[in-house]
Amino acid sequence: MKLSQSIHFLSNTESLKKNIDKTILGIRGRQLNEFSELGLPVVPGIILDASITQALHQNDPMPVLLPLLKKMGTVVKKDFDSAENPLLLKLVISSNLVIANYPTLHNFGLAKNTITGFEEKVGKDFASHEVFFLLRGLFSIQLSIAELQADEIKIGVYKDLLNKISGELKKEKCTETGSAVMDAYQQYLPEGFFNTAEDQLKITIQLISTMLSLDPDNENDVALLIQPLVYGNYDKESFSGKFFSRNIVTGEKKLQGMFFQEKFDEADADGKDINEIKPAYLKQLESIAWQLEDHSKDVREIRFTIEAGKLWLIEQKSVEAKSTIALVHFLLDLHKRGIVDAEYVVKNVKPGQLNEILHPVINTASVKNFQCSKGGIAGAPGAAVGRVYFSADSLIEAQRIARLQSADTRCILCVPASYAGDVKAIEVSTGVLSNEGGYSAHASVVSRQYGKISLVRPDMKIMANKAVIDGVTIKEGDYITLQVPYYGESTVYFGAAELIEPDPKTSGLLDFIALTRSFIQNFHVRANADSPRDAALAISFGAEGIGLCRTEHMFFNEKRINIFREMILAETTEDRIEVLKRLQKVQMEDFYGIFKAMEGREVTIRLLDAPLHEFLPHNEAELEGFIEHLKKAGKKTLSKKALLDEVAVRAEVNPMLGHRGCRIAISYPEIYAMQIRAIFEAAYKLQKEKIETHVEIMVPIIMNFRELKQIAYGKKIEGHAYLGIRALEKEVREKLKAEPIDFKIGTMIELPVAALSAAEIARYAEFFSFGTNDLTQTTLGLSRDDFNNFMPDYTLYDLIDGNPFAVLDPGVRELISIAIERGRLTRPDIKLGLCGEQGARPENIPFCMEAGLHYVSCSSYSVPIALLAIAQAELEKAENEGRKLTPKKVS
Repeated sequence: MKLSQSIHFLSNTESLKKNIDKTILGIRGRQLNEFSELGLPVVPGIILDASITQALHQNDPMPVLLPLLKKMGTVVKKDFDSAENPLLLKLVISSNLVIANYPTLHNFGLAKNTITGFEEKVGKDFASHEVFFLLRGLFSIQLSIAELQADEIKIGVYKDLLNKISGELKKEKCTETGSAVMDAYQQYLPEGFFNTAEDQLKITIQLISTMLSLDPDNENDVALLIQPLVYGNYDKESFSGKFFSRNIVTGEKKLQGMFFQEKFDEADADGKDINEIKPAYLKQLESIAWQLEDHSKDVREIRFTIEAGKLWLIEQKSVEAKSTIALVHFLLDLHKRGIVDAEYVVKNVKPGQLNEILHPVINTASVKNFQCSKGGIAGAPGAAVGRVYFSADSLIEAQRIARLQSADTRCILCVPASYAGDVKAIEVSTGVLSNEGGYSAHASVVSRQYGKISLVRPDMKIMANKAVIDGVTIKEGDYITLQVPYYGESTVYFGAAELIEPDPKTSGLLDFIALTRSFIQNFHVRANADSPRDAALAISFGAEGIGLCRTEHMFFNEKRINIFREMILAETTEDRIEVLKRLQKVQMEDFYGIFKAMEGREVTIRLLDAPLHEFLPHNEAELEGFIEHLKKAGKKTLSKKALLDEVAVRAEVNPMLGHRGCRIAISYPEIYAMQIRAIFEAAYKLQKEKIETHVEIMVPIIMNFRELKQIAYGKKIEGHAYLGIRALEKEVREKLKAEPIDFKIGTMIELPVAALSAAEIARYAEFFSFGTNDLTQTTLGLSRDDFNNFMPDYTLYDLIDGNPFAVLDPGVRELISIAIERGRLTRPDIKLGLCGEQGARPENIPFCMEAGLHYVSCSSYSVPIALLAIAQAELEKAENEGRKLTPKKVS
């Protein structure tokens, strides 16, 4: 092949012919051609394609190159090998690999006959620096050749030379002129290297070709790109700069970056906001940036140089560091202008990325000088700032004082592990830092439910009112910042960072959710919500109902907890019922608010599940608070010792498998009776207000159909009657003279035995909700709060695949499938959902859809993530089936 057929010229007005094989241009060559086709003001280039680069040390390319260099010089108004206005070149070794270890080769054309002209343009100091830069690139090539030839003597020589040059480049001022530098190093270079620019270029190309021909990893796919260097320090109309095509944190369509007047680049230079550059240049830069965005369908980072008033695009690439808010805004902008369709928008956001858009993000500039510690297990992603407190009570008290003083109320709970009594603190905190458990630990689960941040640091040491991380001591009241990304390494910053708060409306999240929902067919997302506020938030995030209302959380409210403790410690059933009457009123108000907020959507209420002992006082402050409560209420008081004895009597060795859920209902039917009455009082009150309700009452921890049958339909034995849910509903309806409403009774399948006996249970259950947190624990025999202590050993030896409390275990999946199949045999129209934390994980969504579930339920803050995972699964299914999924209108 003739050299002329393999050497190509490109500029903003001249691109390659369509029939040329682009694979032999390398990545950088293809990129240059792409920009050339777009007509962008790219620096012109000459590509020596891969078909000849390995033979150039045996062939002289200069006869073909010289006319093209002259043509190139005309474009940039310089002349190659000119003494007055020299054209200097950069040589880019363009492989097909994204990452290649080839050196940077700049300033070729700096020779004895051109150095003076260059010095007049940029100054002697800068010119000398550029000679050193040229030498560093060339010696790197020569070192590579020596290594490929295993020439130990030359390897040592070139390594020494490179170390010496690196030292010179670090100096602020060069003490020698460019010509003197050339003289000093000529002895290590091919003869006549600095005589003329033409000789220099020829020698360099031949050295590059030699290196490529010797490289055993070179698959004959490396091209060589030659481009002129342009300088932002030529005169007062010269600039350099780097910017993003839009704000990479907020997504605002406004350039973000800096420019530097009379500077080669931004190194050690004071820059100005890119938007303050001369209007004519700004208009050009905006046009380039947004043209590149539309073409690449991505936010771009752009480097440019303006040399003597002429703008040149130097480099542009994707921005990996852009926030999810910026990405979503960008995609919605493309969609609004018809550049992409809705399917493209939905496919190009990873579900996990939405965590970032739902929580504050750190302004990285604010933590530039902060001491920090990296590592840990992400429990609930996001960023949080607050003062550290080491117990729920101390945190709540600190917040109370801060409110009175109009001070900062942001607090972070720092505990070894959290328990039911800590929920009240997690709810009002900004985040939780713990050192036991992991993604599925209590602190992490509750944090996700309340939209808080959770980080587990197993290496943290907690001692009374201080903690130590990486040798840094955190005292009570000290500020820390938690940065917990969904992808990547978590960080604790010691100090208060500046946060950028998200707004679902301005962030583009709500518009994105609407697009996402337009692709969802017959599978839905509900929310785990325990309050009207959570319910309203869930609806705004696209939830189509509540799949889990944990009623036990309602009793941890500081105004209710001591009343609930009264009920637990009541000496007689009659005393217990009297206390329950007081709780029934507040329960009814809870349910009324939730039903009203849900506006006719399904609401699944799980009757009390937590073991009763979890509600009892567990520390000195709680003991004293309860005794004070009894005194104020005029009730019989107990001494601390007597109270501790009562607590001890009710303690359980293994409460997770103990007296909880439906087992409480069997022993204390009056507790569930109170909740049932409150539910239907709320529903019938709303009926009078013409507000529709769809109530689903869920009985937890069922192990056989007899339990559910008794709780749903009641039972009579000699001298005793157990009132079931249906009898209690009728009692309330008749008392309020109301019309019957739609309601369902179902159960949570969270024990293997329940899954296996689903056919019998479905005779009395109108819906199943799979509680996969407990189903995973009881199937695998693993405690979600403790397994992280030994799980690293198991993953080291591949004894288990990942975290079973995040991604459903195959055994758990099989039990779910069995329960679905057997349940449908008995009740074909049974409604099926999954309300464990795994429901929000994108990895589990396809299984849930294929298994025949109707919905998943997750925390309000995870609803958008689940929706996106479902939409992407629907799109993938349609694509695999060779059909186009048309977006539907979403109300």
